[in-house]
Amino acid sequence: MPYEIPAPMLAKAVTAVPDPAATAGGLSFEPKWDGFRALVSWDGENVEIGSRGAKPLTRYFPELVDAFARLLPEPCLLDGEIVVEHGGRLQWELLSQRIHPAASRVALLSEQFPAMFIAFDLLAGGERDLQAEPFQTRRAELEQLLADVPAPLHLTRTTRERAVAERWLAEFEGAGLDGVVAKPLAAAYAPGKRTMLKIKHVRTADVVAVGYRVHKSGRGVGSLLVGLYDDEGVLRSVGGVAAWSDKRRLELVDELAPLVETDADGHAVTGESERSRFTASKDVSFVRLRPERVLEVRYDQLEGSRFRHTVQFERWRPDRDPASCTYAQLDTVAAYDLGDVLE
Repeated sequence: MPYEIPAPMLAKAVTAVPDPAATAGGLSFEPKWDGFRALVSWDGENVEIGSRGAKPLTRYFPELVDAFARLLPEPCLLDGEIVVEHGGRLQWELLSQRIHPAASRVALLSEQFPAMFIAFDLLAGGERDLQAEPFQTRRAELEQLLADVPAPLHLTRTTRERAVAERWLAEFEGAGLDGVVAKPLAAAYAPGKRTMLKIKHVRTADVVAVGYRVHKSGRGVGSLLVGLYDDEGVLRSVGGVAAWSDKRRLELVDELAPLVETDADGHAVTGESERSRFTASKDVSFVRLRPERVLEVRYDQLEGSRFRHTVQFERWRPDRDPASCTYAQLDTVAAYDLGDVLE
């Protein structure tokens, strides 16, 4: 039988790369890969790939199932990240397309854009359960396990130098990575616990409120949809702001009421967001707002023309003209070759 796959150990967000001297036993830093978190069980016969949300990923990555079975030197339980590379950087959109119900589509994409696995922890090897061992020991055994294992399996790089981690944080974003992770060297593996620290890029942007979705409870604003103007003056949807309190959700309905677009009969005009494989069964309808109100949000990075993750509300900006909220205000990131990160 395969190893039992536990819940993954998680990370708590911090605002800066921490000082290793402030943690008993010190810290190990590594790049934060922007992909699907995956725990891989290989018992010598069967491969199982579990995700952070307990969703089995095995059927979506046949090329990795084959690679684990061929390349791993002994049965083991690995923690890592599944990523897809194209054009010298990580590509989230290509990766997300792999979650598809049609096996034929999955097979085609696995050939066109094969995935890689970046290993960063070893939870079991052979007959030994290593979860109670300190990370320093688990990392050493992981290095030994993967010493001669070729692509598409990779061992993430690490450093104990804070200055190096800060340089990685600045440079590796250009290859599609989204930050740095710090792990206590003396800590055991803690399933479901936020034992690690993550440092991600945080930026602000002024955006235009273009609509809102009603909260799943049926009362109040669930998420506020926001947009930016492109070079042609077209207002493009770039993401959403969520995480309102119950009280604030109800207040927002009243505050935004004067901006709601209405038809000739005075009814609110609604729209529907583009569906994806992640929202196929989700209500994506929203109430349209006239683009007259500006807010400042915090974001970490763009994926194409949209914010990669849900953004965080900072403040309303009544002093800003909506037309001035353009893509030009966003930071540009210098390109960095993913191959240099993998070395």
